[in-house]
Amino acid sequence: MDSYAASPKQPICCGCFGEWRLAANVDFIAHVELREDIFFMHTTLAGKRIVMGVTGSIAAFKVAGWVSTLAREEARVAVIMTDSACRFVAPLTFAALSGERVHTGLFAPEDAEAIAHIQLAREADLVVIAPATAHTIARLAHGLADDLLACTVLATRAKVLVCPAMNAQMYSHPAVQENIERLKGYGYQVLAPESGRMACKEEGPGRLPEWELAREVMLQLLAVPDLAGEKILVTAGPTREPLDPARFLSNRSSGKMGYALARTARRRGAEVTLISGPTALACPPGVDCVRVETAREMGEAVLVHCHKASVIVKAAAVSDFRPAGQFAEKVKKEQAELQLPLEQTMDILKELGQMKKKDGFLLVGFAAESKNHAAEGEKKLKGKNLDLIAINDIGSAHTGFEADTNQVTLLDENGVSQLPLVTKEQTADLIWDHVVQMLEKRNRKQDE
Repeated sequence: MDSYAASPKQPICCGCFGEWRLAANVDFIAHVELREDIFFMHTTLAGKRIVMGVTGSIAAFKVAGWVSTLAREEARVAVIMTDSACRFVAPLTFAALSGERVHTGLFAPEDAEAIAHIQLAREADLVVIAPATAHTIARLAHGLADDLLACTVLATRAKVLVCPAMNAQMYSHPAVQENIERLKGYGYQVLAPESGRMACKEEGPGRLPEWELAREVMLQLLAVPDLAGEKILVTAGPTREPLDPARFLSNRSSGKMGYALARTARRRGAEVTLISGPTALACPPGVDCVRVETAREMGEAVLVHCHKASVIVKAAAVSDFRPAGQFAEKVKKEQAELQLPLEQTMDILKELGQMKKKDGFLLVGFAAESKNHAAEGEKKLKGKNLDLIAINDIGSAHTGFEADTNQVTLLDENGVSQLPLVTKEQTADLIWDHVVQMLEKRNRKQDE
């Protein structure tokens, strides 16, 4: 297993469970120490050079918030403003928020030696145009080079994200739509605007998307696509087993870990299907979401989708039991029996373990344990024929249900790696790093 060098900038303590060892063939533990700029490249924009092109729209004031957030995330933001953009927001605002000089003209005397559009184009990891007006979209679609932003886009070989924002009637005009299709043909990513009430009091598509969606698309564009070509199935959240129309058996799973796995896999280029029990979480962008309630519904959905998957991650906390009988009407307190007969639900993970050899997918399970973590994890790994298991300590406030952080132990046939206490998104990325290594190893064996 790998042991990674700690970052001198921000070392992270592994917070180990202790030096326990597993029985049988598991004879070592690798403690993963992290260097954040390398291993969390899929979960942060820190250190990235973002060229932000701001054009003349009332939505420019929203982009000031984007720049502020990027700066707090420690991204390096260079803002280019068109003449029209300067009429909506003062360049001084973006300079204060980004901590860098704002570029406003193609022939600025202070940029004469550096040739600003060439330097910005070369340094950029990503060029974002937000808000992108109909006029700017037309200029880019036809390759014009009459201002600093247009010249920078032509000169860069970085990825380009265009975020249209304009009146709904303008956005739907055939000329604008044709220009957008032309930008897509150039390889630019175009983020469709949201629908809603506009500043002009009209309703329809044309609103600048919210920051959370824009950030996710940025991360997707900057991520290393090491899961490209993989079809990944993730389950997440709890299930609910109804007793009557008002009551059910369930558990405390929030679904955060499974959703983080789906989100980060999509960033890394995978085609992702997420089968989710009831949660309060929104479906990650670009992920195909299937909503279910009961263990039976989740089992049926998994069996429908598993045959297409190359990797299956069972992060859902599926109810082990359900009421043996269900009442059509709410049970009144005075009439209720004080004993509740239960029956076992389908063991979805075990079913998948039996299907794995025939269908050829890589199977990852989770073990949410409050004690005997090592023994229970090894038992589940072998008993359910898993390729990898993530053992989760639910007894800690920082790693249990509904927490935003997690600390898991990864166990496979080669041994065990204890991951540090980090966010659930970062945990998900570390799990995918391990899965990528397993896929590469499998592919090498198949080629031999």
